[in-house]
Amino acid sequence: MNDEIKKIRSVYFIGIGGIGMSALARYFFSRGIKVSGYDKTETALTKELQQSGIEVHYKDDVGLIPKEVQLVVYTPAVPKDHKELVFYQHHGYRVVKRSDVLQLITQSSFNICIAGTHGKTTITTMVAHVLRDSGYGCNAFLGGISVNYDTNFWNSDKNICVVEADEYDRSFLKLNPDIAVISAMDADHLDIYGTAEAMENAFIEFSSRVRPNGLLLAKHGLKREKDLKTLKHWTYCLHNKNANAFATNIRMMNGSYCFDMEIEKKVIKDVVLHIGGMHNVENAVAAITVAKYLGIEDNKIKKAVSSFKGVKRRFEYIIKEERNIYIDDYAHHPEELRALIHGAKSLFSDWKCTIIFQPHLYTRTRDLADGFAEVLDEADEVILLPIYPARELPIERVSSQMILDRMKNENKRIMSKEELMNWVKGFSKSEGKKVLLTSGAGDIDMLVEPIKKIFELK
Repeated sequence: MNDEIKKIRSVYFIGIGGIGMSALARYFFSRGIKVSGYDKTETALTKELQQSGIEVHYKDDVGLIPKEVQLVVYTPAVPKDHKELVFYQHHGYRVVKRSDVLQLITQSSFNICIAGTHGKTTITTMVAHVLRDSGYGCNAFLGGISVNYDTNFWNSDKNICVVEADEYDRSFLKLNPDIAVISAMDADHLDIYGTAEAMENAFIEFSSRVRPNGLLLAKHGLKREKDLKTLKHWTYCLHNKNANAFATNIRMMNGSYCFDMEIEKKVIKDVVLHIGGMHNVENAVAAITVAKYLGIEDNKIKKAVSSFKGVKRRFEYIIKEERNIYIDDYAHHPEELRALIHGAKSLFSDWKCTIIFQPHLYTRTRDLADGFAEVLDEADEVILLPIYPARELPIERVSSQMILDRMKNENKRIMSKEELMNWVKGFSKSEGKKVLLTSGAGDIDMLVEPIKKIFELK
């Protein structure tokens, strides 16, 4: 443990229910440090934190906060005028961002940092699972809940950290990877970066942070691939043989995949992956390459990949029946939606594919409306929910209608959540084989259980 962290006895988190924040809260709590926090709303994650012994409240009230804390951690998603945050900032407390804490934790460890505008959560979780399952060991800070372990954090005696490297707010530029993965550099977070080029520059800077003698593993064919800065640079891909690592001989079997894997001219035969979507085969290629680079044996890697159950809300099967498939996914960027829709349609090619999508953020909807419309057109039926604003105030003339108006697919509509639940009752009883997708990074996940129950009642 870092010497500075050893001295800390109590930590307070503002925005403790965030996926990255809750992982850090669990890290401190696992080390016997007193942890408490605030979040705007109660969620399954905050309930789990409370059940484990961490105090959480849901009202922005200075009267409820602990005054004897040595460290206050906040997420950039919290408004600058948040009363608790302002109090701590103006009364001499040590107040830091989540990224500063990750930097502190990982200063003296061997770090495997996975970055990318999409794919990073699954790759991070897969790498951490392979290291844990094979006995290699690691500390894991995940951006999603691992289905295998029902958590987004675990610790180990091994001084190795597997970290999801978040590009939001340039957080990943505080990390020092020994192994870095970059899965994608598509335009996103333009509210932070302003332009796609500025965001690409941040990824290039991230690549330059790889420690001497370290490895950068980047997806083959990334835009500005030649600008990435590191001494040792490998590429991976689904099946492009010009990459250092790729899959071959891919076979689909009952929603699972079997494939061979070639890394630097060496072959691992018959790898089995039980989670859906061809993009997840590519994610597995990245994770297996990291494991091989660390020297983990082929048979241990294959066993771990076969037992990997995925990440909650990443192509997660909620219902898998003879005539009804229901998949929930976190996809909130056009390329993520493309992977989700293509994955579902390739696995269930003659089934009707309906997607319910909740756009996330006014700025992202405004900046990427054309991309959303083009990708959603590929589904057979599209239902849009109103935009989930998260940290943003409304922007004039920006709404889900912006996406709907640009779509060519005529089988489309906008619904409120109440209208949607009534629609699901009829849809669940309809004839024929059908795949239902729910997707988005807002609060659409709160509808998953109610939708599942309607299907079970049919």
